This record gives sequence, C-alpha cells and structure tokens, in this order.
Amino acid sequence: MEFLTTTAAMARWTADARGRGLRVGFVPTMGALHAGHLTLLHRAAELADLVVCSVFVNPLQFDDKDDLANYPRQLEQDAELLGQAGCRALFAPAADDLYAGFSPRHYDLGGLDEVFEGASRPGHFQGVVNVVERLFHAVRPDLACFGEKDRQQLAVLQHVARHLHWPEVLVPCPIV
Repeated sequence: MEFLTTTAAMARWTADARGRGLRVGFVPTMGALHAGHLTLLHRAAELADLVVCSVFVNPLQFDDKDDLANYPRQLEQDAELLGQAGCRALFAPAADDLYAGFSPRHYDLGGLDEVFEGASRPGHFQGVVNVVERLFHAVRPDLACFGEKDRQQLAVLQHVARHLHWPEVLVPCPIV
C-alpha cells in the first residue's frame, strides 16, 4: 500500500492509475477505522480496479475545538488495517496542504442541514461538503463509497452532487 501525504502525490498516483486504464474507487474517512469502514473499502474494490482511502480529521466540521482536539487519531493502526484489507493507497494530507489556496464555500444544502443532527451541529454539514469537495479534487475518483449509517450526511452529499454535477459517483453502502 502506498502512503500519500500531499495532494500532489495523490494526483500523480491517480494519473498513473488512469494512464493504465484503471478505475479508482475512494473511501473518505476521518480515521479510527472499524469494520464498517472496511466494508466500504471492500465495496469500492468490487466496483473499481484500485481503492484509495483517506484519513483526514476535518477541522471544518467541528464547531467545538475540544471535540476536534479529542478526536481519536491512530494513523499507524489505520494504515495496518487498510493494508491488510487490500487498500492500494492511503491518502493522509495535512490540513494546510489539502486546503491550500482554498476558501471554504457556502453550499445550498436544501435545508437538509437544518434538521436532525444538523440542527444541533451548525456548520457541520457545510464542513463535510467542503472537505469532500477538496478530497474529490485531490483524488479524482471514479466512484466514492459512503455508508448509509450516516443517512443525513449521505442525503446532503447526494443533494450537492446533483447541483454541482460532480462527475464522481456516490455509492451508498448498507449498514454493517
């Protein structure tokens, strides 16, 4: 498994895959991986030739700095799990690389961010969409797998994908 820490390295990896005619599947995560994440990886592997998984704790989706500071980070353990599961590349960029030259955008989320989890976590889904856009820009996947466990997040991303005409295919994956 290749370990990529910059957007430039990620772009080269994807360009190489494309040059060989291979489809790239993507599983974005914030790390602290578990069986559910591995199910997403296996689904991506069924649909694509190569799978890249990201581990990035996104500061934009935390409204409480203590929550961000206390979020579990276990990159070595995550890398070991991903390697054993057949992941071909782990993309773990620093925030200043992923967000270089980028100003967070405000998206029309169709009100989906104002109910359920979004009502108690203002700005959370704006942060999710911003990071997914940045990750898609870096990885340029043919498809990306998202768990149905996070139903509201999936609905937000599907809404944005339709309106932004993201070329990537969002693949909903059942709960494990």
